Amino acid sequence: MKAVLPLVIVAALFLLALLLAPSAIWVFAVWIPYAAITIFVLGMILRVMGWAGSPVPFRIPTTAGQQKSLAWIPRSRLENPHSTPEVIGRMALEVLFFRSLLRNTRTQMARDRHLVYGTSWALWLAALAMHWSLLVILTGHLRLFTQPTPGFVTFVRDLDGVFHVGLPVFHISAVVFVLALAYLLYRRLADRQVHYISLIADYFPLFLLLGIGITGFWMRHVSRTDVRGVKELALGLVHFTPTVPQGIAPLFFAHLFLVSVLLAYFPFSKLVHMAGIFLSPTRNLANTNREIRHVNPWNYAVKVHTYEEYEDEFREKMVGAGLPVEKR
Repeated sequence: MKAVLPLVIVAALFLLALLLAPSAIWVFAVWIPYAAITIFVLGMILRVMGWAGSPVPFRIPTTAGQQKSLAWIPRSRLENPHSTPEVIGRMALEVLFFRSLLRNTRTQMARDRHLVYGTSWALWLAALAMHWSLLVILTGHLRLFTQPTPGFVTFVRDLDGVFHVGLPVFHISAVVFVLALAYLLYRRLADRQVHYISLIADYFPLFLLLGIGITGFWMRHVSRTDVRGVKELALGLVHFTPTVPQGIAPLFFAHLFLVSVLLAYFPFSKLVHMAGIFLSPTRNLANTNREIRHVNPWNYAVKVHTYEEYEDEFREKMVGAGLPVEKR
């Protein structure tokens, strides 16, 4: 049920938009996208402000290598960064290449009954392919919201369709995106340990992204939607002068509705790690704990009773009981 229920919800949302869009076209073409964008922007602002306002009195970076200490001891600059440039280097590898996903993502019992940790290359490649292809797809969609189209958008689209197969041109990112999502879904269903710890909130975004990717591919290569009408609608939304051209297929509004649901759901889901990684103290702090003493600035004054004061108070009784004392 953890996987079936999200699938039913996404399918119901798709059918709802597909059937109702022709009779309520302004609702699905204008009002729902505006509402979704508003929820997304306000939700992300609130989440980021909440993280930014969280106190971090101590240095708690994730360390997986030798810290800087004596000059003759080799240290790990990326696994245990000591300066801001080293932190930037680790963050860049984390954001762009998911470096931490290469560590201890697979466990198995060896023949000698020892637990062995290793890298799940398939998981890393699928996650990397999904995120990079999504970035390429989003970049290509900028042509619908800009007039004229920026040069870098045209360059990315030409690079994505480098094989020049079919009309319209076949884009590599569309297929890679769907296949990577399909593998991530298969892994959650097939791996018993992963399936056991998975929640409905883990399956819902996968089915939602799959629905968006499949409908987008279908509109481009099977049913052929009116791209000029879609661009006119998108430019109207961007310039706050919405117009809904005639002739746009209902499948497009179902696709747009799924995108709107994803945007509205984004700030309240695990997908918000897109912004959270930059504000995580385990990633964005340099490990200077041996060099600098970090004191909690919110510590209030505490009256302490030192050992010297304790011994002065109970010295006679301690001597009488045969306990050692520092001063006679």
